[in-house]
Order: sequence, then structure tokens, then C-alpha cells
Amino acid sequence: MAEILHTFLLPSAWIALLTLAFLEVVLGIDNIVFLSIMTSKLPEKEQPHGRFVGLGLAMLARIGLLFGISLLMQLTKPWFSFETSWISASITGQSIIILLGGLFLLYKSVTEVHHKLEGADENVNVTSKRSSFWGIMAQIVALDIIFSFDSVLTAVGMVSFRDFGYGGAMAIMITAVVVAVAMMMFFSGPISKFVNTHPTIQMLALSFLILIGVMLLVEAAHLSNLVIFGTEVHEIPKGYIYFAIAFSLGVEMLNMKLSRRKISKEQ
Repeated sequence: MAEILHTFLLPSAWIALLTLAFLEVVLGIDNIVFLSIMTSKLPEKEQPHGRFVGLGLAMLARIGLLFGISLLMQLTKPWFSFETSWISASITGQSIIILLGGLFLLYKSVTEVHHKLEGADENVNVTSKRSSFWGIMAQIVALDIIFSFDSVLTAVGMVSFRDFGYGGAMAIMITAVVVAVAMMMFFSGPISKFVNTHPTIQMLALSFLILIGVMLLVEAAHLSNLVIFGTEVHEIPKGYIYFAIAFSLGVEMLNMKLSRRKISKEQ
């Protein structure tokens, strides 16, 4: 306890905490989008409760990952390797998990797009929605664990155990996770309402999730050191993905504003 109190008296600890909290929020944007899509399947009265429970369970899972850092680091070591005349790779536990996460996200996103296009949501009754509450929570937590690998490894890389000690470093990282999740809980309501009340935004959000799913597949290949015909597979920089999302969202906002102005003139 004394080590933790001493850590939070250091200016460098507060800088690390604020930086990590900011990164957790940025890296959690895709979580909020997925959360909004999944909780929209619940009855309207249960959606705030679903968002709160989903983010709370995701926070506990992320903290659990922090305490399992030693195991997490082991997952980055190759489990097995193979090499042929045209392809080679070193498969790690982390790459397998991220690959499964990417496939799961692609499956859920494409399925949701299909349901939206076919109007399947209108045929789902309230009873089936209620019965799927914990199933939806399980999917939210499972995908959050996949998304958390980057943020947890980033946190471990940024917070020095040598400078702050084990207890102090863990306190900084856990506090950053709690602060970030609290902020996401605060903004998840307005974001979910906005996404779910605008069909075009919802379809755009599902398209973003498909894009992120593809990014996870490429990242899994990169983490496996996959080489095809002498060319190594590199990960897609996340800055490109976030820029594409922000640009597309900006264009859609302009379209919505133009549409509202056109409707007001006609009236």
C-alpha cells in the first residue's frame, strides 16, 4: 500500500495514468460500437442495464488480463512453426486468439448486415430478446478480451515496473482501465442512441466492424510472422483505420445535415 501511495505522488505516474486512460478510450471506440449494436437487440428498457453490465464485465476481464501479464507474454512466443517453398509462419497463442476474434467479428457483422437488409429484427419477439441477455453479454466480453490485447500490451510497454515497482505499475494500469471504462459508460448511452436511431449510421458502424475484423485477420498473420512468396505480411496501421472511420462518419454527418435541411425546406 505504501508503494502505491508513493507512486501516485510522482508526476510521472500521473502522466502515465492520463496517457493510458486516453489510449484505453481511443482503443475502446470499436468496443462501444459493437456494444451499441449488440445491446440494441435487448428490450429498450434493458439496454442501459445491458450497456452497464457489458462494460462492467469487460472491465473485469481487462483487469484480469493485466494480472495475467506473465501468461499474456507467453502467448507471444511461437507454439509451432512451419516452412515450405512459398509460405512460412510461426504460430503464437496471441495470433490464434486474434484470428478467432477477427473471424467472430466478421461473422457477427456480416450476419447483422444480412438481418438489417432482410428485416429480421422485426420478427424477433421480446421473449427471445430477454432470453439472450447473458448470451449477448458473453459475446461483448469475449470480443473485448480480443480488443484488449493491444491496450494491455501497450500499457505494459508504457508503464515501467522498474520505475514504479510491481504494485505501483499495476495500480496505474488498473486505474487507467477503470477511468476509461467509466468514461465509456458515460458516453455509451448517447452513442448507442445515436447509432440505433439512424439506420445509415448503424449500417456504417457495421461496415466499420467488418473493416476492423479484416484488420484483426491481417494482424494475426503479422503476429505469426507469415511470409508468402518471400513477402512478409505487415499489420494495417490503426491510424489508417481510424482515419477512414472518422472521414466516413464526417461525410455521413454532412449527408444527414443536408437531408434535414432539404426536408425543412419542403415543409
